[in-house]
This record gives sequence, structure tokens and C-alpha cells, in this order.
Amino acid sequence: MPAPGGVWRLETRAEDVPPHFIDLLIAAEDARFRWHPGVDPLAIGRAAFQWVRAGRVVSGGSTLSMQAARLLEPRPRSLRAKLIEAFRALQLEARHGKQGVLRIWLTLAPMGGNLEGVRAGSLAWFGQEPRYLDPAQSALLVAIPRRPEALRPDRHPQAAEVARARLLQ
Repeated sequence: MPAPGGVWRLETRAEDVPPHFIDLLIAAEDARFRWHPGVDPLAIGRAAFQWVRAGRVVSGGSTLSMQAARLLEPRPRSLRAKLIEAFRALQLEARHGKQGVLRIWLTLAPMGGNLEGVRAGSLAWFGQEPRYLDPAQSALLVAIPRRPEALRPDRHPQAAEVARARLLQ
């Protein structure tokens, strides 16, 4: 049965995916995930410097913990929302730890259409449980949440292929 709003969301924990999935996720989204308390001052400093220098947002400073906070409490993008996400990320890490943050991200990450979470994405796009994902399949499921509608493999196979290939490099 779908969750409210017709969304297919299936709980997924870090133990439910192969280790290479978690390694790829961390490498792609938050290289210092294991060392920061939920907010990465270096990433925020880099993003702020690039913003000032370019006059526009060039790259984000969000950590996986901040992404998990945004998935739990979506808000319109603004500096205020980013500050709330940072505060919530610190709370999430303090209360649930790294494994809890991963569980939230793995369960709520948008996978295109009405799919949420890596398990729902794995079953829909590959017809298998996430523990059986190969590196290429894992890369696609890490990429999709960045642009869930634009990277749907059923509607935009070429864009999905390019995004997957970029993550595998």
C-alpha cells in the first residue's frame, strides 16, 4: 500500500544496500560524512566563497545530514531554510547518529515519479532488492535524487545514463 499522497516509500537501512552503494553515496554527496557533526564547515565555506565570487550559487554545501533534514521537512529554498536544515542536521546526528541519517536518506530520497527511497527505486527500476545492486545500478540510484524527474530511466534514459557514468568516473 502506498504512503499518503500515493507515494511508494519503503524503509531502507544501510545494511539493506551493498557497501559499495554507501561508499558511492558518500563520495558523491558528502566526502567528509564520517567526520563532521552534521554540518561541514569546509563545504559551506567553499560554497559561500564560490557564491560571492560568481555572484550566484555554483555548488551547495549540504551534507547528507542536511539533505535528510530537507527530506523530512521540505521548505522553499532560501538562506533561512538552509540555516534551519543545518540546525536540524546537527539535531539528527546527535539523536540518530550516522546510521540514522543514512536510514532517513535511503528511505526518503526521491527516485522519480511517486517513488521514494532506494528500495522502492531498486524494485521499480531494476526489479530486485537493493542488496543485489551492482555498481552501475547503485550509481544511478545515487544520481536520481539530484534531479528525480529529469533522470527517470523510463522517461529520460540518455540523461540517466550520463548521470550514472559521471558518478562511476
